[in-house]
Amino acid sequence: MKSFFRPGYINIALHVLIWSAMILMPYVVSTRESGYSIGSIPGLFFSLSGFIHMAIFYTNAYFLIPKLFNKRFWWLYLVSALLLTGLTIPLKWQILAHWFPNTLKDFTLYRFIFAPSFVTMIISFLYRVLSDRIRHEKEQKERRAEQMATELKFLRSQVSPHFLFNVLTNLVSLARKKSDQMEPALIRLSGLMRYMLYDTQQQKVELQKEIEYLNSYVELQKLRFGNDVDIEYEVQVQDDHYNIEPMLLIAFVENAFKHGTGTGENPWISIRLKVDQGVMVFEVQNRFEQHTSKDDSSGIGLHNVKARLNLLYKGRHQLDINEDNKVFKVTLTLQLT
Repeated sequence: MKSFFRPGYINIALHVLIWSAMILMPYVVSTRESGYSIGSIPGLFFSLSGFIHMAIFYTNAYFLIPKLFNKRFWWLYLVSALLLTGLTIPLKWQILAHWFPNTLKDFTLYRFIFAPSFVTMIISFLYRVLSDRIRHEKEQKERRAEQMATELKFLRSQVSPHFLFNVLTNLVSLARKKSDQMEPALIRLSGLMRYMLYDTQQQKVELQKEIEYLNSYVELQKLRFGNDVDIEYEVQVQDDHYNIEPMLLIAFVENAFKHGTGTGENPWISIRLKVDQGVMVFEVQNRFEQHTSKDDSSGIGLHNVKARLNLLYKGRHQLDINEDNKVFKVTLTLQLT
């Protein structure tokens, strides 16, 4: 049943409906006593003309225009269109002369008998041109959507290995310390991997899942650094029924831990997330001593998240990045859906 409502079937159904209404019109609006005439035009001739107009319409729309209406053969199209329309005039004349000769005596009817052929040609031309334009715009939108999906898929594919690299680095640090926290850290890592492998395949995830993901990551970092890094983490959510792009927020947190630890005394990181009436404010701050580039992957996360924000939340987000008194601050304001 669903396949019947595809755009192609709907288009065919509309054509059948319109042409059936035109061909059968005399038998609906007129009576048998009047010979099903519409005014002075016999009903049978009206119906036969409908078939002639149908031939004009589809020959022009689906043969002449696709084959000839271009820069090279435009003149041939013009000749063919005039010839096609002109041939219907003697055809209609012969039908009237053999079956309805009295109609030819009324010259006032000629414009209602012969003019519709030219009107049909014009309508056919406009129909095809507009249909091609609509189809072209639809194809462009589909290509843009495809391109955006491909780009987004590529950006997501960058997130997982980059994130995994950082988490494994944390676990190596715990292993070197022979920490008792190694087992809970691995359990948290398995939860993170499950989220990355399954939940992130969706276009959007529940906000609560993304928050749980952040919680696990921050806890892993706390296990790694212990009391060596002052970590402030606060989440205030009035309503968590919203959805969000998966793994969108982690890049800011990763960046804070990458550049806010091991580069000076009293390292400090603050992470605050607040959601109120569909507006999320996500603020990440870290103290730093100097700009450093720790590895070739530095900057991948922030560049990645900026690209994803522009793709998915264009016009619905504001990203502010500031440095003041050796404090790096990122504030993302996002309209959730």
